[in-house]
Amino acid sequence: MEESLIIDYEERLREAMLIGDVNSLDNLINDNLIFVNHFGQILTKEDDIEAHRSGVLNFTDIKILDQKVILLENSAVTVTRAALKGIFGIEPIEDEMCYSRVWQMNGDKLTIVSGHCSSVQK
Repeated sequence: MEESLIIDYEERLREAMLIGDVNSLDNLINDNLIFVNHFGQILTKEDDIEAHRSGVLNFTDIKILDQKVILLENSAVTVTRAALKGIFGIEPIEDEMCYSRVWQMNGDKLTIVSGHCSSVQK
């Protein structure tokens, strides 16, 4: 596994989140996903995808500010700081967040198996 592959998949994820592409999100997210959001809530793949499908979460801009990749045998860990703009429910979003993700290769399929998100305090 190479860093360029992981960066490419991170970009696919960013683009899918930005346009609410639930088909791409479905392909990028492992069925057994465990995601902890910035409220400390544990979300499943279906929870994550439903937020995009329903329009509850709607990003208008996602700028990657910094990204680090740690390569492991059949997986990789990413830590990404991003500036987000959009709407969550009826509340506007304009925040910096830090995401950590674990990407795992199963056969020829690379998916996110775990993730965490935190607000960046300025």
